[in-house]
Amino acid sequence: MPFDIQKCARPNILALEPYRCARDDYKDDGTNILLDANENAYGPGLDLSKDGKLSSGTGSSIDIDLLGLNRYPDPHQHELKQKLIDLRNTHVHTSKNLSPENLFVGVGSDEAIDALMRAFCVPGKDKILTCPPTYGMYHVSAQVNDVEVVKVPLNVDDGFSAQPDKINAKLAEDASIKMVYLTSPGNPTANLIRKEDVQAVLEHPNWNGIVVLDEAYIDFSPEGSSLAEWAAEWPNLVVMQTMSKAFGLAGIRLGAVFTSRPIAELLNNMKAPYNIPNPTSQIAIQALQPKNLKVMHSNREAIIQQREVLLAEMPKIAGVGRFLGGSESNFLLVEMLDKPDGKPSNEVALQVYTRLAEKRGVVVRFRGKEVGCLGCLRVTVGTEPEVTRFLQELKGVLEDVYGGKVANGVPKEVEEKKEQEANGVIA
Repeated sequence: MPFDIQKCARPNILALEPYRCARDDYKDDGTNILLDANENAYGPGLDLSKDGKLSSGTGSSIDIDLLGLNRYPDPHQHELKQKLIDLRNTHVHTSKNLSPENLFVGVGSDEAIDALMRAFCVPGKDKILTCPPTYGMYHVSAQVNDVEVVKVPLNVDDGFSAQPDKINAKLAEDASIKMVYLTSPGNPTANLIRKEDVQAVLEHPNWNGIVVLDEAYIDFSPEGSSLAEWAAEWPNLVVMQTMSKAFGLAGIRLGAVFTSRPIAELLNNMKAPYNIPNPTSQIAIQALQPKNLKVMHSNREAIIQQREVLLAEMPKIAGVGRFLGGSESNFLLVEMLDKPDGKPSNEVALQVYTRLAEKRGVVVRFRGKEVGCLGCLRVTVGTEPEVTRFLQELKGVLEDVYGGKVANGVPKEVEEKKEQEANGVIA
């Protein structure tokens, strides 16, 4: 019998809309300014020389054991976990201490997103709740695991705030919802979820489930914003973090989950035996040393300064509308208008997005199809030269749009293709 994948594969996988990475649309040829994937434009949080070599200063060198690569890595990562715990035991939100037993480390936050669904959701029966607009990987992982997604949108009339009353009402009426995913700062909204809103869901009187707080961008927020240590107070709170953003280490793919010991034990029991490679672990451990943390903090401050430049200068450009959401991350969500002082427009936003990338070498993200994001672009904060260049190119592109040059220069089928690509699930 000839093989028929349509009859052999799981229906939910065949129907899967795959996750679209930022680089799927425009490849990095080394010349583009990449303001699309919320990466750290200032580089790794490591004490490096200008040519990318490791400093020989005390506490800065990274000793990757190349001769030991024939051996499997440490399956438990005790040293790495302790350093992550030391970083987050700030005692801003609790007098209690987390320990390495409260931690799971995985391949980015994405491994944890998938593991949590496998641990707590029965395929074809249980559900998760998300608050769009939000990170697209929750939905992709849910579909992979045959888990239904219930949506309670953020309040677009209140700065994309969470709506705990509506969330709790959904939880009260449907016991099959096992997890609530909240993103703080939000993606693409860049705003923090209020602590009291998280607490309101945690205090639900009769719901038995997990509250997952995704803090991928938390280090760009004011000091004390992270609720990671709060997991010592709440047995059903899970706080996810990553070293991809503020630490500038997206290339090592390391994520961490701070949670109660029983949940951490479940996640550690079900993970692959050696899920964190030695080079990843060794680089992460060094990034958490005081001298390298100082580099991370310096890079973070530079990003915050350039974020302020964007907040001040973009509104001066004709055709730029409101900033939506917040400014607690390394990116901003901003409207493109159909004319100066006009209304938000997806058509104009798509033209700006396309022309910036294809004609000007500046790549941002189109977010106009998400809830409450009509006409919006998401712009990652770059270095000072990148921000200066972006502002110049944006001004020129909008002048072209209003002069009709982009519409005449970009064939309709190209615009339609870009819109289809932009509507995919993208970080």
